[in-house]
Amino acid sequence: MTTAPDTIVLVHGFWVTPRSWEDWIAHYEAKGYRVLAPAYPGFEVEVESLNADPSPVEAVTITSIVEHLESVVGGLDTPPIIMGHSAGGAFTQILLDHGFGAAGVALNSAPTEGVPIVPLSQIKATFPVLKNPANRHKAIAYDFEHWNYAFTNTFPEDRARALYERYAVPVSGRILFESALANLTPGHGGTHVDYANAGRAPLLLVGASEDHIMPPAVQRSNAKHYTAAGTLTEYVEFGGKPHLLPAAPGWEEIADYVLAWAVRNARR
Repeated sequence: MTTAPDTIVLVHGFWVTPRSWEDWIAHYEAKGYRVLAPAYPGFEVEVESLNADPSPVEAVTITSIVEHLESVVGGLDTPPIIMGHSAGGAFTQILLDHGFGAAGVALNSAPTEGVPIVPLSQIKATFPVLKNPANRHKAIAYDFEHWNYAFTNTFPEDRARALYERYAVPVSGRILFESALANLTPGHGGTHVDYANAGRAPLLLVGASEDHIMPPAVQRSNAKHYTAAGTLTEYVEFGGKPHLLPAAPGWEEIADYVLAWAVRNARR
């Protein structure tokens, strides 16, 4: 008889680093889990270092991120629970499609290839990067106003500013443009998954009603794309929450809910 997974892998999104998972790491470790929060290649340094020298952000690619995450997860003795936030949610879906993980949770996930929903709030949230084609070759930082709109719009301003100072780093313009144009580019790109893959592990997509950058419409559409019979794909939405779920008030409830779902449905 196999046992429930004992390891959780937390995958961060863009504009942040693994530091954004700090509360969840401590929370899950206190429950007895081994918790890994791998950084994207080049993101192993602190937030302050990436803001001072954003060249690692410019250099990172979707392919290098996926390959690195596969090396981390593939090096474990048993398949873990994989949880990803924002872009990390898309990478979680890719990892599951590639045969990794016992179960996956995608929180306010960036869409994988083929999801056509582009709400107006998402356009506004990403406009500071996508407004200028020259940004494709740069690392672009948000000012506080745009960060607050995209990540912390339900927070008191003092808390939002504190999180901006603690978590915010630039984003790769190249990757954001690649993701935004994925449905317009012939052939499969880096965020492609096989929605008909009957062999992947169970997946929970999580939405937040007040998320501006990856709103619930994106999550619902993403979930509906999975068509394989015999695989489990579910969607749950938390009301009154913004994009930055790992630090939102009441995050403990969310962390406990998604962990219980993953343990209950994990492939053994």
